[in-house]
Amino acid sequence: MQEAVDVVLVGGGVMSATLATLLHELEPTARIEIVERLDSIASESSFAWNNAGTGHAGLCELNYTPPSADGSIDIDKAIHINTMFEESKQLWSSLVAHGNLGDPANFLSPVPHLSFVRGEDNVKFLRSRHEAMSNHHCFESMQYSQDPATIANWAPLLMDGRQAGEPVAATRVESGTDVNFGALTNQLFARLSEQDSDRVNIRTGQKIKDLERNADGSWNLKIETSDGGQRELRSRFVFLGAGGASLRLLQKSEIPEAKGYAGFPVSGQWLRCDKPEVVSQHQAKVYSNAAVGAPPMSVPHLDTRNVDGKPSLLFGPFAGFTTKFLKNGSVFDLVKTVRTSNLNPMLSVARSNFSLMKYLVDQVRLSHAQRVEELRAFYPDAKAEDWKLEVAGQRVQIIKKGPRRGGVLQFGTEIVTASDGSLAALLGASPGASTATSIMLDLIERCFPERFASAQWQARLKQLVPVRAETLQKDATRLREVRRETHRILKLDALEPANRPSEPMPRAARVAEPECC
Repeated sequence: MQEAVDVVLVGGGVMSATLATLLHELEPTARIEIVERLDSIASESSFAWNNAGTGHAGLCELNYTPPSADGSIDIDKAIHINTMFEESKQLWSSLVAHGNLGDPANFLSPVPHLSFVRGEDNVKFLRSRHEAMSNHHCFESMQYSQDPATIANWAPLLMDGRQAGEPVAATRVESGTDVNFGALTNQLFARLSEQDSDRVNIRTGQKIKDLERNADGSWNLKIETSDGGQRELRSRFVFLGAGGASLRLLQKSEIPEAKGYAGFPVSGQWLRCDKPEVVSQHQAKVYSNAAVGAPPMSVPHLDTRNVDGKPSLLFGPFAGFTTKFLKNGSVFDLVKTVRTSNLNPMLSVARSNFSLMKYLVDQVRLSHAQRVEELRAFYPDAKAEDWKLEVAGQRVQIIKKGPRRGGVLQFGTEIVTASDGSLAALLGASPGASTATSIMLDLIERCFPERFASAQWQARLKQLVPVRAETLQKDATRLREVRRETHRILKLDALEPANRPSEPMPRAARVAEPECC
């Protein structure tokens, strides 16, 4: 017997949880079904130990602020990501304010974000980056220092045991956060189930085997259950948000827009420390430069993580290569996505990214001692016995058609939609979860343009996300107001002191001058 719903969301991660939340708020009578292959939700990329949990906000990620040919620093991407994260915080705070999302402290913690560099050239770059960023209202509270004592005060582990005289510099933004996206996903889905279990149904242990479009534009999905059963769903709209599995499902849809897309899987590993006497000395997320030939997603960082109320430290990521598209996937995942339409782009990317391939091979061959040696660039006194290996989730980077029948390897996320808006797929990786609200709002606007523009939907969206990213990028006063209110509701009040000035602080208050160098 075929069941009929209005919306099917494939994948039980933070993307589906965010989209389900938005659609239910905009269209409360819509019947929504979430289909998850595993036996529990948020068990792949959204799971706390499968991602860095940074709460990407463009504060410390150096790859978001590349230097231009003339030496200036391009901060546009950092601004874009920063204000998209503000949209996510607005959605969370609006749900918390209505009293039905649960305690935000379960998924959100205040953790300062730092950038840290070594060497004269890198110090010069970070100084220029700080000058460019701190003059924009999104980053007006960013501090800079070349003083070892100041940096040691911000993050003691960075300087303990470091050789005197080494040129170092750091920036710090106190208002950074650590997000447990697994906990957030569970709270979003729990809210939906408690609020309207008749119209929102979450099914686990269910795998999409095939999907095809009907003459009326709706979709039939054939589903296999974990107990060997079969079921069939008919839906007016389908979202493929199953991480690495989205690509193959997108190909099975046979929409013309899917042609040419391929995936490049990269596995991740971390060094993890739970030792209280070490963890207690580091309350920060510290990012540095990527190694030569390393992909942007492999920018090294030493992070404080707060999972289920217990702090830990993660260092990495250490990349690797596998043909799996999911951590719980199959070694045949990559082969199964090869098509005549994407073979040339895949081969082109392989030919033009030899240094990346070599980097991945070298990473796979690293021993524990070698990984700890890389950690010591951040934390000179690190002891190998204090750290263990943690295997992260899979990230499938996008390969798409490029010029002259070539291919382009793209780091980031991309929405692919059918021309009639009846199906959408999310491909790619970072910054992903942190910008889930913005990505899903974009998807809704593309797939439901008329209803998105309607007075009813716009009024409700104004309540959920009062000020959009485009406005926050330009309006300093509105940004400060939004941050003050969201931080109050999300219990991050300490990040917004009562005496915070309405205008940017003078540079003298934000820059710790170097004692030397």
